[in-house]
Amino acid sequence: MRLRSTSRYGATRLSTVSLAALCVVALSACGARVDAGSDTSASAESCVDTSGDTVKIGFLNSLSGTMAISEQTVHDSLELAAQEINADGGVLGKELEIVSEDGQSEPTVFAEKAGKLITSDCVAAVFGGWTSASRKAMLPVFEAQDSLLFYPVQYEGLESSPNIFYTGATTNQQIVPALDYLVEQGTKSLFLVGSDYVFPRTANKIINAYAEAHDIEIVGEEYAPLGHTDFSTIVNKVKSADADAVFNTLNGDSNVAFFKEYKNVGMSADDMPVVSVSIAEEEVGGIGIENVEGQLTAWNYYQTVDSPANTAFVEAFKAEYGEDRPTSDPMEAAYTSLYLWKAMVEKAESFAVEDVTAAADGVTFDAPEGEVVVNGDNHHIAKTALIGKIGADGLIHTEWSSEEPIEPDPYLEGYDWADGLS
Repeated sequence: MRLRSTSRYGATRLSTVSLAALCVVALSACGARVDAGSDTSASAESCVDTSGDTVKIGFLNSLSGTMAISEQTVHDSLELAAQEINADGGVLGKELEIVSEDGQSEPTVFAEKAGKLITSDCVAAVFGGWTSASRKAMLPVFEAQDSLLFYPVQYEGLESSPNIFYTGATTNQQIVPALDYLVEQGTKSLFLVGSDYVFPRTANKIINAYAEAHDIEIVGEEYAPLGHTDFSTIVNKVKSADADAVFNTLNGDSNVAFFKEYKNVGMSADDMPVVSVSIAEEEVGGIGIENVEGQLTAWNYYQTVDSPANTAFVEAFKAEYGEDRPTSDPMEAAYTSLYLWKAMVEKAESFAVEDVTAAADGVTFDAPEGEVVVNGDNHHIAKTALIGKIGADGLIHTEWSSEEPIEPDPYLEGYDWADGLS
């Protein structure tokens, strides 16, 4: 099966400057289904040096700007995984040398820094990105240079690329289970609130299609720019609409302002529950437990997951960064991504992109979330869906689980109501 991408630039070698200019085109794709170009393996010559005792890999996360509230913890978990891997002998006997860059919460910066990591720092793979805008800005860079990006965050689906491995959930592993859960709870109406960029708009397009097929009324749909902090108008619209629930696709520190305003107008989980797909344990502290207690989240991992692998992960993370630091889904997916890359490289007995991708299918890892398996066709992984409730302790506790891992279906090909979305 040929991997598909929303980018048309897979077979074109472009300078970093040109790639940054193309970010506007990539951002406008919004999940449109377009096959990748011809084989990228001949489009760029790798400068990765594996002749010595070390090999370079890149971490690319927002350590500043509106997304730093979420991405700093991803960076920390990647550092932890690298330390553990190096302590255990490295990858194919080579120590990992980390080159870290700040995406600054700006898609064009992500594209620029990705180009630097690949062509100047000569890394074997890059780990990072958060918003779909950042991923779509980077996608043509990785395809043009035939390099690998491991993307750790849930997203809107309708995409696959031969140069990206998606270790966060795709739509049928997070958004669709969340909607199924709401239907089970008797939900008949929804208000949609999101940040104004690729992920929320595409996710809400999918939610609208689901709602139409399941007799759910969408009573409102509002967007705010990333970093927006004045939610008085939007929250008053939500309150007036009197929906059964709110589906929240806000990202970054906008969630702080939204939930504070939600409480200010007297709204709570008892009145109109909010289901969020971008609020994890790390964000709960920033928002304030008093503002989100009892609200719902949809993810594939919580710190409260009961397993030996998760116990070891939580203990290691807290030992490294402090007892007050929680673990969360995106950071766990990032941690897992580094171990999956290691397993792919060792299965291939090579750091070369072509060899690593050829070896990817069926690679497994006993992750903190449970065993995950790589799908070599679409570069996603099987994941168990969890609906959680935010507790007074600041942790998220599982209310519902799919029990078994859900196979990734990024184009929603198994859902009749999704016909035409991709």
